[in-house]
Amino acid sequence: MQASENILKIWNQFKHFPMETLTKAWYAKQDPLKYQRSVELMKEHYKQYKITGNCFDLAIWLLDEFKRNNIEAYAIGHHLFTEDAHIAVIAVDEKKYKYLCDLGDQWIQPICVDKNSPFSHLEECIGFFPGAKIQVQHQGYDEIEILYKRPNGKISKQVFNLNAIDEKQLLEAAEFSQRLIKPYPLLESRQYENEITHWEFYNFRSYSSSMNGLLEDAKQRTVAEWATIIHEKTNYNFEILLEVLSYYMELQNLKLKS
Repeated sequence: MQASENILKIWNQFKHFPMETLTKAWYAKQDPLKYQRSVELMKEHYKQYKITGNCFDLAIWLLDEFKRNNIEAYAIGHHLFTEDAHIAVIAVDEKKYKYLCDLGDQWIQPICVDKNSPFSHLEECIGFFPGAKIQVQHQGYDEIEILYKRPNGKISKQVFNLNAIDEKQLLEAAEFSQRLIKPYPLLESRQYENEITHWEFYNFRSYSSSMNGLLEDAKQRTVAEWATIIHEKTNYNFEILLEVLSYYMELQNLKLKS
């Protein structure tokens, strides 16, 4: 069962938004006072360059849109203030049922995580996450475990506490994340073809994931070639892609020398 129409209307505004770490590296080079951008600045950057951001950017922006439209919503996450931090959003519909809205992991649509709802997905289901069947398991009253079941039989999982993260902690964790720049660039996006697939660029290699399995793309040789591919997949500004991918190459070279 899909989320309510008002939740989906907001969610679908972000259906073409990748999750990536390119923007934070580009923005960090500008030496800002605060590394976590405001929603207004994120909108300005998107309008000008078509860039989006990491999971914190996307969650903060999504929360703002929900609240502007009078939809109850709050942040949840795990491993905050570490390099494994992840943040998502819970949206609450008119019947007070909770839906996980996870742009950071590039879900296709929100999924009900309320154990009291008749629409709770206790059995595995498709159409929620690209390239995998999903199963939501409740661990007590306020915790869920999500199983991702791939076509090759591989099962991965993620655990969320459904209690809200307050705004102060969210912004502090976001600032920590934006200042943490690894030398390995990452971009994940949903590709809308015959099937909604998951395309991932990580450390100058790329992969496509669908219900037919995982396929690695041909490896590109130059930064310009990678910038071209990513631009074609995302419509990101080509010059910014050249700049930030070159910067990541510099970071990797420095790491090799250290």
